[in-house]
Amino acid sequence: MNDRSTLRAFLALGLAIAGISWSAILVRWAGVPGTASAFYRVLIAGAVLVPWRLVRGSTRQVSPRAAAVAVLGGVFFALDIALWNTSVMHTGAAVASILGNNTPVFVGILTWLVLRRRPRASFWIGLSLSLAGCLTIMLGPAHAGSAPITLYGNLLAIGGSAFFAAYLITTERIRQAMDTLTFNTLAIGGSIATLLALCLVLRLPLAGYPPRAWFAMAGLGLVSQLAAYYALVYALGHLPATITSVGLLAQVPCTALLAWLLLGEPLTPFQLAGGAVVLAGIYVVNRPAMSARETG
Repeated sequence: MNDRSTLRAFLALGLAIAGISWSAILVRWAGVPGTASAFYRVLIAGAVLVPWRLVRGSTRQVSPRAAAVAVLGGVFFALDIALWNTSVMHTGAAVASILGNNTPVFVGILTWLVLRRRPRASFWIGLSLSLAGCLTIMLGPAHAGSAPITLYGNLLAIGGSAFFAAYLITTERIRQAMDTLTFNTLAIGGSIATLLALCLVLRLPLAGYPPRAWFAMAGLGLVSQLAAYYALVYALGHLPATITSVGLLAQVPCTALLAWLLLGEPLTPFQLAGGAVVLAGIYVVNRPAMSARETG
């Protein structure tokens, strides 16, 4: 991979982080059941992706097996956002973001066990720093009592992070077999079907919401899903899942800042210090890739 493509991959990862950082804010503004907001998030994105893919087409042949794996990735992603969106309604936005970003732990383990690829020592060092920063941030709202923190909401966020790790591993493994648009379209189809089924099983209302909720869910679909995950899938085509998963931890301090500005959840010294440690961990993990780009 040359310098230009590496730079584009890191820029795409930065765009993905920016878009995903708004997820907790938009979910809270929507104020609807988490699984329902997750359904509309992928449905709105799919309404753009599917026609785009049909018009644009693809010059690459996609095997049935590769297509099935892409759809499976969409199923994993659907379970992730169903759990995480629900957690945001039961715990602080910053705390949900922190716990939902335990993903690197699961990615590192799955990469080792499933792909038989042991992460570098720098990954584990950077991951330890990042998680320490996340825990520091979590002490802020919990100690200040500024947001309702529940064990139920926390466990949902952690469960979502496990499914997101499965999504990242699946994406990295199959991404080279198809272009970004094709993967996103197939995955979004799997997500829409899964979340619709969950909404029907749970008997969640899919209509009758106020305009504010629809505007917030449109933001989820267009910003946090369509734009952010298109950029993320592009990055995953050029960067290892271990690097992208830890890089995504940057959304933790970003979400904490947005929660302070827009939801009234105070940004405490704990959160500020934790955010600095998170960013230090991300730097340590990404340093080998950046060094390779500088010397390559």
